[in-house]
Amino acid sequence: MSTDIKKFKSESPMSGVLRMDRMPHIWCPGCGIGSEVNAFAEAVKRSGIDPKKLVVVSGIGCTGRVAGYVDFDSIHTTHGRAIPVATGVKLANPELTVVVFSGEGDLTGIGGNHLIHAARRNMDLIVICNNNFTYGMTGGQVTPTTPSTAIASTTPYGNYEYPFSLPFLVDAAGGTYIARWTSMHARNVTQSIEEALQRKGFSFIEIISPCTTLYLRRNRLGDGVDMLQDYQEKTILKHGADTRETAIDFQGKIVIGKFVDKDKPTYLEAVDKCCIKLVGDDYQLYGKTIPEREAEAKAEKERVAARRAAVLATEEKKAVTKVSAKIPVKKAPAKVTKKAKPKTAIKAVAKKATAKTTVKAVAKKVAAKTTVKAVAKKAAAKTTVKAVAKKVAPKTSVKAVAKKATAKAPVKKTRK
Repeated sequence: MSTDIKKFKSESPMSGVLRMDRMPHIWCPGCGIGSEVNAFAEAVKRSGIDPKKLVVVSGIGCTGRVAGYVDFDSIHTTHGRAIPVATGVKLANPELTVVVFSGEGDLTGIGGNHLIHAARRNMDLIVICNNNFTYGMTGGQVTPTTPSTAIASTTPYGNYEYPFSLPFLVDAAGGTYIARWTSMHARNVTQSIEEALQRKGFSFIEIISPCTTLYLRRNRLGDGVDMLQDYQEKTILKHGADTRETAIDFQGKIVIGKFVDKDKPTYLEAVDKCCIKLVGDDYQLYGKTIPEREAEAKAEKERVAARRAAVLATEEKKAVTKVSAKIPVKKAPAKVTKKAKPKTAIKAVAKKATAKTTVKAVAKKVAAKTTVKAVAKKAAAKTTVKAVAKKVAPKTSVKAVAKKATAKAPVKKTRK
């Protein structure tokens, strides 16, 4: 890898989306957060949204470091306060797309109250929750999602608490877009984030991820590769599944897919509706009338669609170029062996003989008392494949070849 940071940034496909000068990241080998951030960056590129109008907010923990690696406006806030800070950013400037990227301990533990109320209000936020069942940065304590019987630093004899099923929790609170994937399902994660960026309302995407250093090691579950294999074998794709059936048991099946996708008024739309009744036509939100805001939203939607179409067209062009590119291949010179192996002598003779003559025909023309194997051994002893090939003329019969091969090496008669 080049040590020139400018060159490295310019050559990286994620330049302009991730802060390449801060790489390599701090996450452990086998951790799923890196692949999740890569999927997020790809989704942002494909969505066509304006990067200058995107804000990423994160809390405390391993996943909270995401805010420092994305090349957008970002806030790394205090423990459990990612959602209320994101809510404030959205209310201050509704034109911004606000994404919360944090862990299950931060979002559903100390920040659980904010999660359910943001979902209840249908705040226009995208919440990406990395769920690795442990507090990875602070010692591996039990989180609200740690499966029962799993070992943690605070439950060395197994977890005896009942864990949350996050899709069920957010669905019950009022979330309008809910999906769950694992860090192995990178393409699905990208697609879900891209969908969430294009819609309004409270979107919640849970990503099950391995914590190799603490959770896997304590529970003797192998390394990151072992866990990805486990995800492949134990996940059940079920779009539209009842969120009451999405609980995760220790090393049990994991239901994945897009569970909820519905529309209802967002928090700001509900504010508009209420204030219009009170104030009437004179009501303005953020100094703009509703028709003005609708016109701006429509224009922005058209710009996003144009940028997205350009990105997809570029990707399609690159894919076609890769497939259609013809690489000149030099023909390798034919290899000539000094001595043919006994088992390949008959095959070599058959290739040099006329196209209509098969190895089976050669065997039939050989004398009845002489086996094909014996002929091959005697022919290979003094005659190379090249010499046999030169002596075989297009019109020479297979019988003549057999006679010449046996002339110098008489074959002993075999006993019946």
